[in-house]
Amino acid sequence: MRKTDLHLLLEPGRSIVAPTGVLLTRKLYSKQNDSKHFAIVDAAMNDLIRPSLYGAYHEIVPVALPAGKKDSWSPVDVVGPICESGDFFARQRQLPPVEPGELLAILDTGAYGMVLSSNYNTRPRAAEVLVEGSCTRLIRRRETVRELLRAEM
Repeated sequence: MRKTDLHLLLEPGRSIVAPTGVLLTRKLYSKQNDSKHFAIVDAAMNDLIRPSLYGAYHEIVPVALPAGKKDSWSPVDVVGPICESGDFFARQRQLPPVEPGELLAILDTGAYGMVLSSNYNTRPRAAEVLVEGSCTRLIRRRETVRELLRAEM
């Protein structure tokens, strides 16, 4: 590079920090509209805006991978409970059958998960848990609706 007039600018932070975060969400229920299948989860676009905002891809995996072959997987839209067309995490994503109550992990949210989260629709931001080896520690508790409304007059 020294022999050229090029200026190289790198942003290693995202590639280092993104894989360190996971958004855990619980499937609430399934919905079908004609041939389209939906998995409605308890997280929403206010928790992770990137897919809705500019189509960012985040891998989504069941926390407890069900037994069975990949041929039992099917395309599903993973969406939040806010009644907005932009409240989605994935469209037509191949996923194994996941029952209501089961946990899904939305991966690679470390760089832009919590820092871009909001209280849109009066939704409290998620709690943050630090995982170090086999130890876990709550480092930010979930907000309450009461806390969100305390500044109201």
